[in-house]
Order: sequence, then structure tokens, then C-alpha cells
Amino acid sequence: MKELSVLIGGKAGDGINSAGAMVAQLLGHMGYHIYLYFDYPSLIRGGHNFAVIRGAGTSIGTCRENVDFLLALNQETVQRHRDHMNPGAAIIFNADLVKGEGQGVPVTSILHEEQAPAIMGNSALIGGFAKAAGIPWETVEAVFRSHIPRGTDLNLKVARKAYDLLSTVHPVEPCNSPGLPLLSGNEAIGLGLAMGGLEAYVSYPMTPSSSILHFLAEEKEKLGITVVHPENEISVVLMALGFAYAGKRSAVGTSGGGFCLMTEGLSLAGMAELPLVFVVSQRTGPSTGLPTYTGQSELQFVLTAGQGEFPRLIVAPGDAEEALYWSAVAMNIAWKFQVPAFILPDKTLSEGSYSVNSTSIPPVKREDPGTADQGSRYKRYTDTPAGISPLAYPGAKEAVVKVNSYAHDEAGYTTEEADMVDLMTRKRLRKWDGLIAEMEGYPQVNSSGPAGTSAAMLCWGSTRGVCREVAGTLGLRVVQPVVLSPFPMTALNAALNGVTTVICVEENATGQLATLAERHGIAIHKKVLRYDGRPFTYESLLARVREVLP
Repeated sequence: MKELSVLIGGKAGDGINSAGAMVAQLLGHMGYHIYLYFDYPSLIRGGHNFAVIRGAGTSIGTCRENVDFLLALNQETVQRHRDHMNPGAAIIFNADLVKGEGQGVPVTSILHEEQAPAIMGNSALIGGFAKAAGIPWETVEAVFRSHIPRGTDLNLKVARKAYDLLSTVHPVEPCNSPGLPLLSGNEAIGLGLAMGGLEAYVSYPMTPSSSILHFLAEEKEKLGITVVHPENEISVVLMALGFAYAGKRSAVGTSGGGFCLMTEGLSLAGMAELPLVFVVSQRTGPSTGLPTYTGQSELQFVLTAGQGEFPRLIVAPGDAEEALYWSAVAMNIAWKFQVPAFILPDKTLSEGSYSVNSTSIPPVKREDPGTADQGSRYKRYTDTPAGISPLAYPGAKEAVVKVNSYAHDEAGYTTEEADMVDLMTRKRLRKWDGLIAEMEGYPQVNSSGPAGTSAAMLCWGSTRGVCREVAGTLGLRVVQPVVLSPFPMTALNAALNGVTTVICVEENATGQLATLAERHGIAIHKKVLRYDGRPFTYESLLARVREVLP
């Protein structure tokens, strides 16, 4: 497979994210499929930040441990990463701050000559990288003009100075693939929610979900949505439920710690039958844990959060394309069944960037429940065979639209009568049957690899990409349930048919998917777990799986 990897590193405040995104765009314009990973500590200034941009001839979703280009904005980057370079790798560095082998870019003198501000220094380094990689100047110019909205001409002058100073030492061959747009996982989630009819997004910033808030706030006019940043997570969930009560499709975004504060609101959604989508982007816990690193430790929490018993949908997309599709599905299902729905990404997916082929994403038909036209006879919780009551919203002519967190009757009035409590409980729980049947019409479980193999890797979420690459090397099957509640027993058993060794791969310490699968009668023979906040790389997972193969 034709591929290469680029690492760019420096300290917080050096613009690593934007520089990494520009490198990704350059490789994307050369026809490569892209996966980009950001690594940074929870510091506003200082610390070591780096981005790894991997380009390949086919779709990818993980990094390799060694790189072909090292772009160093400081000396620490060279010291930390020089032992992770492929033979013939090139080092491009800021000559004002770094000493060593490779090609230096005199950033300060270039900026002085062009009378450019210091913030444009990374343009010089990117220009130098482009020359070292043999990327045509026309491609560089096209990328800059597409992705730098202000000061484009001056940035290009700075980049051109460095481009002309350096030599091509590691030519990058173009791929024949058409250029694909790049989306981060969080951008894909935001767009997917909008595809599903999102009308209001409410969030308090919490890494790694924060960039959904930033993205949707920037795009709210184009998308025609309301975006609100309240004072805390309790306000977030209650405001979003207020939007839902008023008939507005709403979603909230947070991480595990913020979701802790939302659980009483979740129970209110369950009892009041208010549809709401929760995006819970996972990071390493417990408590504050590692705020800027990844993990998959919230599955059991989200499965059981909230007091009482009520149906819920949980989906865990594996890359940006899946995030786009399943976020729209989650919004649709929440409103069709009047239940909470969860999207469960992690830091790796949320903040990573992927090439996205929109033509491969199935359409999602919005199913609007409409409004009940029953006037004074309207009952918000009318008992029906499916457990789904007709919807009406405040302002409906002559209708009283009463929602209630207490046990209530069909009209929404508080009751403690045993027969009515029993009736309403069975009504809510009947939605499970319809939800299970509904989800059987969706691609709940993805599988790949040879059908005849006796061993399979079972994974969920962002581990999908790395598992597929490792399985390709070892000749294994990969089985990835995307829907985790209701648990897709029929589809999962079909995907595992003929498999005698199931190896569960997760980024948590206890094997939470393995526990869930075993609870449903699926035998897990081996577990490969990582819980240090870093995602599996191809090399690290390959070694671990080889250790446990029979």
C-alpha cells in the first residue's frame, strides 16, 4: 500500500493543530486518504504537542509508529521523535530554534524579509516541507488559497521563500485517488445531527466534545440552528429538554464528567418521554483523569445511567463517515420513539480527522412525528400498542401539553395509583420491542475479513480502523457492533458465525464491550486492552494480538 507519515511537533501555542491540518490538506490534494491524530497535554502554554498525519492509497483510521517526515518547531520534537523515523526519513526544522541534521528553515529572516507577523512562521515550515516532499508549488498555492481565508498572499510569499531555499530529498508520489474532503469526528457529528434535523445544540465546553460546540456556533447561520452555551451541564440538559418540549430537535455534548451532572436530566427525559440526543465523547478517567487523552470507559456508565428503567439508543461510530451517518440516525430514532439517544465517540475519533467519501454514506430519511390534532381531548401520554404517544407542543389549539417527572397518568397529571403506575411503566417499556425491530433495518454490525477464518477481533468505536489493518495482516475477521443498545444479538451472532476464537479489543481496563457481549451469551476468549490514554497503533496492536492468537 502506498503511504507516508508526517509528524509535526512543538509546544502549546505554536499552532500545531492548524499546521497539521495544512499538511493533511496537502497530502489530500496529492490523492491520499488521510488520518490525522493530535496529541497534546492539558496545558494552555508549554508542554509537547504533536500531530501525526498519515496518508495512504486506501481508507485508514490509525497511525503508524514511525514517520517519513519530521517537522520540528523546537528541539524537544527532535529529541522525542528521532528514534521513530523510517529509513531515509527527512527532518525539516525551524533553524532559529533547532540544531541537528536535516534541512533548516530560517523562519525569522524570512518573516523579516517579507514583513510578516510571527504567526505566519508555520507557513514557512510548511513551504519547506512541500519542497522536501516534491509537492508541486501549484498544489501548495491551491491549498493555501482554499484554507487560509485571511492574509493568503503574504502567507504564500513566506511559504514560497522556504520552498525555494530547500531541496527535494524524499519525493512523495501522487496517488490516483480523487481528493476527498477532510472532516474531524466532531465536525461529522455536528453535520450528522444537522442532517437529522437538529434545531438546537446546547453544550458547556468539555474536552474532547468542545469542538462540536465551536463548529456549530460558527456554522449556525448556514445550518439554521440555535447554539447555546449555558453556565453548567445541569443547565445544558434542562435547557435542551425545554427545547424538546417546545418541539425543537435538540442535542447536548459533553464528556464523562459533565454527563455525571446530566444524569438526573436523563431520567427526566426517560420519564417525561422527551426526545434528546446526548453526545458523550470519552476520555481517560476516573474524575478529571487525562482530560486531553482517549479512552473507552463510559460504555457501562451510559448503558445504565439514570434512575429507573426506560429505553435508550446507544451508537458508537468508528470513523467520521460513520459519525456523520449515525448522528443523523440517532436524532431520527430519538424523535420517532420519544427516547434519549446517545452518540458515544472518544477523543481519538472526536479530534482526529479523516478523508470522507460522502457518496458512500447511506441517506437518512427524516421521519417527522408531526403533531397531534386532538384539541381539548389531547393526552400527552396516551397509551398505544407501540407505547409511542401522539405528540403536541405548547401552543396547539385547545390542547394542554403537560409533561411530568412524577409518575403520571395519560394526561400527564401526577398519580400514585398502583394500576396507573403499572400501565404507564409497561407503556414506556413497550418501546423496546419497537426499537429492537426498527434497528434491525440498519447496519448495526460491521464485519470484514475472510468469512472462513476461525478467529475474529471484536471491537467498537475508533478502534475499528486499527483492528481492520491488523486483521488484514493476520488474516482475521473484524466484527464491530455500532449499535450497543438495544444490543444487536441477531446481527452479531450472524457476523460471528463459524468463529471459535473471539479477541475483544478495547481501550479501557475492564473490557466493557466484552462484559456486555458475555451478558448476552457471546463467549469472549481473549481480551486485548489499552488504558494509558493513547490509542492503539498498528504496530502495538499487531504485537498484542499475535501474543494471544491460538
